[in-house]
Amino acid sequence: MSLAVIYFFAVASVALIIISLAAFSKDKAKPRMPLPSEGGQGDKKTKILALISGIFPLTRVLLSRLKMEDKIKRALDTAHVKLSPQGYFNLKLLLIALLVTLVIFASGKADPIAISIPVIFGYLIPDMLLNIKVAKRRQAIIFALPETVDLLGLCVEGGLDFTAALKWIIEKTPHNCLIEEFIFLLEEIKLGKTRAQALKDMSKRLNLPEINFFVQTLVQSERMGASVAEAFKVISEDTRQLRFQRGERIALKAPIKILLPLIFFILPVIAIIVGGPLVLQFMQGQGLKGLAP
Repeated sequence: MSLAVIYFFAVASVALIIISLAAFSKDKAKPRMPLPSEGGQGDKKTKILALISGIFPLTRVLLSRLKMEDKIKRALDTAHVKLSPQGYFNLKLLLIALLVTLVIFASGKADPIAISIPVIFGYLIPDMLLNIKVAKRRQAIIFALPETVDLLGLCVEGGLDFTAALKWIIEKTPHNCLIEEFIFLLEEIKLGKTRAQALKDMSKRLNLPEINFFVQTLVQSERMGASVAEAFKVISEDTRQLRFQRGERIALKAPIKILLPLIFFILPVIAIIVGGPLVLQFMQGQGLKGLAP
């Protein structure tokens, strides 16, 4: 009975944490968005996040010693989660402490085996949620890239420069994950970064082959003095081809993924339907006579 209570509280705690973290992903994009390093000013959510970041002051030293700060920061920036690496790790520590407290309170004793389960869950669940959000954003960016590049090319051909074309795309098109990245790109350019450096930072942050090709082509065209409009045409064609090839790879993986459900769920049902009457006849001692017309 006590074990069931432990699992109930552990699952309930995990569900509450998932719901609270999922709430961060429901913010809609606005025309002016703060950079990942800026955060909002005077916002209640920002104050809460700052409080979380300052709960355990030694976390920053630990992350720098373990060389995890850059990796966590890159993942948080890609997912557009307004947390510092220190705050993210503190959130994991708080979740571990909450789950361990619930397990000890429910069981009435500090069993090392029972405590190890919430520690593992509390450490891994934020990483899993963050990776899921990063994967979804990357997929949305890949899907929206060719059409957005076409619009950029049309704007440049119409007489706008790259920065003005970005502004037009941001203001006139529906907001999506790629538009959010362009907003960050434009804000970094306004803050003094060169266009090439801001593009390279976006490429490093997203780490996608399509975005890497987009950035390399633009940087090369700027360095060589080539036409940006022609570069956009090349990027649009190649990104569409890359998207098609990615879809082909996913389609080729489908037969392998369906193999396990086929073996463990579909084939046993067919075997029961086909062989069930035979087994029943043999169990009743009638052999194959009962199956004769």
